[in-house]
Amino acid sequence: MSLSRLRSVVRADLVKVSSTSALVSKLRGPCSGRDLSTTEAHRVTIAQHTPKPDWNRAVSEAEKIVGYPTSFLSLRWVMSDEIANVALHLRKLVGSNHPLLKTAKNLIYNGKNNMQAWGLIVLLVSKAAGHSPEIPDMEQDKAAGVLHSQRALAEVTEMIRTSHLVHKALVNMNTRQLTVAEPDDMTFGNKIALLSGDYLLANSCSELANLRNQELVELMSSAVRDLAEAEFLGDRDEQNNPLPSRPVAGDGEPHTEWECMIDPLPLTGVLGRARREWAARHVLAAGALLGKSCSAALKLAGHQPKLQTQGYLFGCHLALAWQAFLDLEPFSGPEPSRFSLVGAPLAFTLQARPELYEYIEAGRKSVHDVDYHALYKAVLEGDGIEQTKQLQREHIATACEVLDSFPNCDARTALTNIIVAMHHDHL
Repeated sequence: MSLSRLRSVVRADLVKVSSTSALVSKLRGPCSGRDLSTTEAHRVTIAQHTPKPDWNRAVSEAEKIVGYPTSFLSLRWVMSDEIANVALHLRKLVGSNHPLLKTAKNLIYNGKNNMQAWGLIVLLVSKAAGHSPEIPDMEQDKAAGVLHSQRALAEVTEMIRTSHLVHKALVNMNTRQLTVAEPDDMTFGNKIALLSGDYLLANSCSELANLRNQELVELMSSAVRDLAEAEFLGDRDEQNNPLPSRPVAGDGEPHTEWECMIDPLPLTGVLGRARREWAARHVLAAGALLGKSCSAALKLAGHQPKLQTQGYLFGCHLALAWQAFLDLEPFSGPEPSRFSLVGAPLAFTLQARPELYEYIEAGRKSVHDVDYHALYKAVLEGDGIEQTKQLQREHIATACEVLDSFPNCDARTALTNIIVAMHHDHL
């Protein structure tokens, strides 16, 4: 799809929609735009097409559409003894340099890096597609327009993702150069990260089992497998921070070998080819979980396998577009002290200038030994940023094409608004 076509698609969806009615069409579900009431006192309005779409507003309006914020970090979790104990122990790490503190901060950060939007995406896809008329009334949350099982699935998605991120905050004590005061803090932080991540993952498994759907469990289990495989793709420094592979000649055409559901991703010939390695790395680490969660939500609603596959593709392409957006962030303002070494801008730059890989080699023991200034300058001088923008446009365009298969309604418009808000800053 061309950029002009993309803009016409999103422009068509960026419209003000009517409020959500509690009395919904049973066939299409609560998202049937043609059946929405215009006489309800409470109106849910999607952000207008403005010159500067706002991410926070798009997310806030989307949360209204599905009823309430979707994160498992809700009152029932915050008030639980386990989470209260974790929060108490985290306070003991204040003042240390343990990466778990940064992870905890990112989990509640209200901005474009907000990790809690994943469950929201799952619920918006659920509402956009509606559900089968055979679904019993008792299983429907009619006020929000989704199923109770879909809301539980959204929580499972966030718990799995959060547990993975918390586990990644572990520090390799065998290789880290510790100061005299650090060992106790780092060991304690590792214990909290390990136990907290295990607790969340165990609860996600319990919640998933409660849905009593064997195919769903298999699908989500494969997403957990993909998260684990992501940690073993390519080179790593001694602290397990990812490093890009040495570039090899010929990247070829864009590949879509990752567009599979249950089977492991075929990774032959991926490493060293900028576009393919970047896509494989981030499908495993993020896209597969979001895509399979969207597909699972459609399965719960009784949709056909073809639409379930469309949901998977939408989640994958949205996650990749989101990752491209995050990769561009360090290059849109003042020079940062560090940035992702496996981000798309640097990957494309290394592909064009393989001699720069000597800076990556310097980071084998620690990424702190990498000359980030030299790499940052090389990225700005090359076309890595423009290639990343084009990469983002491609995934956004494909995600928008998938959205066309859903009924035109407020939930679909909310998804489009989120995409546009994410995309606009880097046009």
